[in-house]
Amino acid sequence: MKLIVIGHGMVGHKFLETLYGDAGAPAFDVTVLCEEPRPAYDRVHLSEFFAGRSADDLSLVAPGFFERPGLSLKLNAKVVAVDRLAKVLTLASGEVLGYDKLVFATGSSPFVPPVPGRERAGCFVYRTIEDLEAMLACGAQARSGVVIGGGLLGLECAKALRDMKLDTHVVEFAPRLMAVQVDELGGRMLRGRIEELGVTVHTQKNTLRIVDGEGAAHRMEFADGSFLETDMIVFSAGIRPRDELARACGLALGPRGGIAIDDACLTSDPDVYAIGECAAWQGQTFGLVAPGYDMARTVARALLGKEGTFAGADMSTKLKLMGVDVASIGDAHGNTAGSRSFQFSDERKRVYKKIVVSDCGKRLLGAVLVGDAAEYGNLLQTMLNGLKLPSAPEILILPQSEGGVAPAIGVDALPATAQVCSCNAVSKGAILDAVAGGACDIAAVKACTTAGTSCGGCVPLVNQIMKAAMAKAGLAVSNHLCEHFPYSRQELHHLVRVGGIKSFGELLGRHGKGLGCDICKPVAANILASTWNDFVLKPEHASLQDSNDYFLGNIQKDGTYSVVPRMPGGEVTPDGLIAVGQVAKKYGLYTKITGGARVDMFGARVDQLPSIWEELIAAGFESGHAYGKSLRTVKSCVGSTWCRYGVGDSIGFGVRLENRYKGLRAPHKIKFGVSGCTRECAEAQGKDVGLIATDKGWNLYVCGNGGMKPRHAELLASNLDEETVVKLVDRFLMFYVRTGDRLQRTSTWREGLEGGLDYLKQVVVEDSLGIGAELEADMQRVVDSYADEWKNAVEDPAVRARFRSFVNSENVDDNVVFMPERGQVRPARPEERRVIPITRSA
Repeated sequence: MKLIVIGHGMVGHKFLETLYGDAGAPAFDVTVLCEEPRPAYDRVHLSEFFAGRSADDLSLVAPGFFERPGLSLKLNAKVVAVDRLAKVLTLASGEVLGYDKLVFATGSSPFVPPVPGRERAGCFVYRTIEDLEAMLACGAQARSGVVIGGGLLGLECAKALRDMKLDTHVVEFAPRLMAVQVDELGGRMLRGRIEELGVTVHTQKNTLRIVDGEGAAHRMEFADGSFLETDMIVFSAGIRPRDELARACGLALGPRGGIAIDDACLTSDPDVYAIGECAAWQGQTFGLVAPGYDMARTVARALLGKEGTFAGADMSTKLKLMGVDVASIGDAHGNTAGSRSFQFSDERKRVYKKIVVSDCGKRLLGAVLVGDAAEYGNLLQTMLNGLKLPSAPEILILPQSEGGVAPAIGVDALPATAQVCSCNAVSKGAILDAVAGGACDIAAVKACTTAGTSCGGCVPLVNQIMKAAMAKAGLAVSNHLCEHFPYSRQELHHLVRVGGIKSFGELLGRHGKGLGCDICKPVAANILASTWNDFVLKPEHASLQDSNDYFLGNIQKDGTYSVVPRMPGGEVTPDGLIAVGQVAKKYGLYTKITGGARVDMFGARVDQLPSIWEELIAAGFESGHAYGKSLRTVKSCVGSTWCRYGVGDSIGFGVRLENRYKGLRAPHKIKFGVSGCTRECAEAQGKDVGLIATDKGWNLYVCGNGGMKPRHAELLASNLDEETVVKLVDRFLMFYVRTGDRLQRTSTWREGLEGGLDYLKQVVVEDSLGIGAELEADMQRVVDSYADEWKNAVEDPAVRARFRSFVNSENVDDNVVFMPERGQVRPARPEERRVIPITRSA
């Protein structure tokens, strides 16, 4: 059976993902026609393109997705006609394709008011990546920009203009911003918040025409006689369903446009479906992605012979617009007969909250939240599941204490059918099933159910449900580190800092029991090192270390150690390279350039380590901390120093960063990357901390890594000067050190962070917890107390004495056997140990 999908946006791709889901390859020959030059990408986060995310970053298509048999994607494939009688369609190229079943996923197009002058150069719409690329090109030459439209998309677009460093204005025809979602008082609070961020808001403005400006490229003339001059104009005044193909081929339409569909998402033709923003169900079109995903799943299930219907959608939404929380739930305006409302307003903090309840006071009908949307999850589930309200409903939005909110709803009150994640249609029951199947942390639940993997707004509730289910199943929900400490790593770190605890014995005596174990000892050693930065091999600390830290080198499979001198930013002088080569040659060490752009020397016996270190120290090197849960490398390209594309001094900045953070101990190893331009030769977006130079400064990315589960780093802040980068990296790293779990990389720490990237931005960039200066001071203490561990080890006779193969003999380990390979040595394999081994000069 031939199936054709017209359109490959977010909803079109969700349809394909469902069709090719657990059931495997369906019995269809599927052709996907995409009008754009690239496959589906994330339009919800489109504004992040202006903050440094690339088109590839925004892509929704997994590698190899379209390599499935029977599935093909055609790009730049615009459909110009559909013949339903002949069951064929025609592309702009002239190609004609036949179908048995057809799915319209054509989405919507921006509404551009019929204003004379709208076609002028420098006037744009905000819809595709090509639109954004054109805006960037214009913005590079502009000083000011105006968005026509003060709704969701308009404010997202205004953020984009602010990211481009333009003097930004929003022009709205209605008397307030987001008139559909918020009421008058909420609109006033939102306007105040937006204007505090440097955006000028003009409401009740009817644009008559756009003409040449005197001080700028354009002049917008308004019906009230006023005008506004600007260099750039973006229309973001709403969307219209793309139903022109359906209209032309005779399909029934909704009363206000859109392709009319029934509960199965079938159109008036039984072989044609419509999903997403182009579809009209019971006369209503849906401009949010979650209803479109529901439609996509409905059609995919129908084609696979499964049951499923589309029954409309809740249009509640929670957004962060220019850093301002805005949420709207249900009947936000109180249009239901007999409804009553409760309102809370804080003019100083510009926070506004309102709930709408039924006349009987027992059911929640709607809510508006501006400036603080912490209660969104509770309120949404209360409304969707008809949960009984407390006798004083206002407690749901009134602060409970300084900075507090109402307690979370009891998850037991939610039925198993309650939809927890609307983006991916994940119910409470699906989360319970995941926990029963062994998913006992938030990352595992996400992987099993996809809950929280889109917008992330449901993660706190998912976490509550997971922990409640684990407790009921008798599973340990405890965050205790081990049997000796009834605390998590985060809590132990706090106890050490606040109590000024300087040794494991003191920590055990004050907050633990027993003698300690192989879990708590290294954790305590790590916490003490990251807090006070004492030499890790002091007598009171040495016994806590694992093998690598104890010998200040990574132990290898044959019992030898590797030696990695620090080469900040990957920079090394010719004399330095010669010295490393001489040491490697003298001690017969295998040498390799590492992935972090350093020289690694393998095969050193434990008794040789102090002598090797001494020679390297004499040549100007120090420990590279390749053995520690600490900063490993800062990989850099040559940047503006040498490269013709470079716009930033990635070498110099990389060296500065590595020298600053080289002594920091953390829950796990940390890697940096610094790229001198967006060509990204240092692979900064795959590192725990990554920096990419732009012509406006540095873009800062965090929480990426390679390894078994690669994770792309996320943009934390953009267009920063070097001093601001250092301040934010100080805060980020120390916040991670304080709150990360045992042996937890920044990537998994970020995945489990309630509130996700938005929360991390609030803490690190906006200093929402008021601890920014404290985190910076903590880092400065580490920087000021740095000492090279190799140097300390070789200069302390008691420490140096530990480096011997046997505690009761001066003999060396004759089990270390090497074989020649490619001009160097490698550990002998078991069958080769009978061969006479090669000897070394030392």
